[in-house]
Amino acid sequence: MSASAPITQDVMTLPRKMPEGPINLVGLTRDAMRDVLIAHGTPEKQAKMRVGQIWQWIYQWGVRDFDSMTNLSKGYRAELAEKFVIEVPEVVTRQESEDGTRKYLVRIAGGHEVEVVYIPEEGRGTLCVSSQVGCTLTCSFCHTGTQKLVRNLTAAEIIGQVMVARDDLDEWPETGTRTDDVRLLSNIVLMGMGEPLYNFENVRDAMKIAMDPEGIQLSRRRITLSTSGVVPEIHRTAAEIGCQLAVSFHATTDEVRNKLVPINKRWNIEELLDALRAYPKVSNSERITFEYVMLKGVNDSDEDAHRLVELIKGIPAKINLIPFNEWPGSPYERSSNNRIRAFADIVYNAGYASPVRKPRGEDIMAACGQLKSATERARKSRKQIEAEAGMGG
Repeated sequence: MSASAPITQDVMTLPRKMPEGPINLVGLTRDAMRDVLIAHGTPEKQAKMRVGQIWQWIYQWGVRDFDSMTNLSKGYRAELAEKFVIEVPEVVTRQESEDGTRKYLVRIAGGHEVEVVYIPEEGRGTLCVSSQVGCTLTCSFCHTGTQKLVRNLTAAEIIGQVMVARDDLDEWPETGTRTDDVRLLSNIVLMGMGEPLYNFENVRDAMKIAMDPEGIQLSRRRITLSTSGVVPEIHRTAAEIGCQLAVSFHATTDEVRNKLVPINKRWNIEELLDALRAYPKVSNSERITFEYVMLKGVNDSDEDAHRLVELIKGIPAKINLIPFNEWPGSPYERSSNNRIRAFADIVYNAGYASPVRKPRGEDIMAACGQLKSATERARKSRKQIEAEAGMGG
C-alpha cells in the first residue's frame, strides 16, 4: 500500500447510496436525520424539534414503529411510515455460553453475517461490536483474521448491534422514563470483527449515537476502541470520538510483531508508540490499554516482559494479558499459566496493572480472536472436505 493511499477503506462500505424505497433512520447523525426529514417534506422550522422527538423514541425507548410515537400527530406519523423505516440487523442465531456470554450471529444488507458478543459481569456487561465483515489485517494468531474482508459496516449496522443486544437483554426503559443507572449493557468494546480505524467515519457516527445524552447515553469512558495500529487515525479518534483506546500490541520487537500483526510493516512499534503518547492528552483519556496475547515460545519470555515495560515508559497504561484462545488449525499454543504469571509479575512490579483476561465464551467460539461468521466457517469446511476427498480443482 503506498503512502498516499487512503487510510479509511470507505470504498468497501455498502450500501453506497440511499436505496430505492423507505430510508432507514437508524445510524444517521442528528444533522443527517434533519437533512433527510427536510428533503422528504418536514418543514425546515420544525425539523430540529422533530429530530429530537424521533431520536428519543428510537434510541432512548427502543421503539421501531412510527405509530407508537405518540407525541407526533397521526398525519405526520403516517407520512414518516411511508418514507422511512427503523431497521436493525436480523438475528440469525443466538448462543449462550455456560458462563453467561451470549453470541449473536446477525445478518446485514447483502446477506452478509457478523458476530456480536455480550459478556455479563457483576453489576455491568460489555458488548463486543464488529466494524467490518471479515478483516483485512490477517493477524496470524487471530481466527477472525483468516476471513477475508468483504466490506465495512455502515453506521446503522454498527449501532444496530447495540440495539439488537438491548432488545435481547430487555433493556429499553418504559416509554417516558429515563434509563436506570444499573445497566446490563454498560460498556461497548470495538473488538469484534474488523479494524475499526479502517472504517473511521461509520464507527465515529455510530459511537456518537451511543454517547448521545438523549438516547443510549453511554459515557465515552465506557466505550473502548481497539486498533492494531492505524497510526494516522489515532489522533482523529482522540479528537472526534474521545473514547478509551486499546492497542493490539502483542510483541516487543518489530521482527515478531511483523509476523503477528502485519500492519506493523507499515507503521512500526516506534511510530505507533509516538502516536499513543499523545492520545491521553488529546482525548482526556486516563490511560491506554495494551492488549498482549500470550503465545507459547513466541512473545512470552521474561526478556519480552522487560522490553515491554521499557517500550511503554511514559505512557499512562495498563497491560491486558490475554491467554491465547486456540482455534482449529491455529499455528500457536497458549502460554502456560506459570509463564503468564511470571510475565504478569514483571509488568506489575514495574508499576503497571497487568490483569490476565479470563477467557469467556470459549465453548461457543465467542472468545477473543475466535469470531468468524458461520457462513465463512461452513464455506471453508466444504473446501477442506473437498480437498481431502480429492475433489479440489
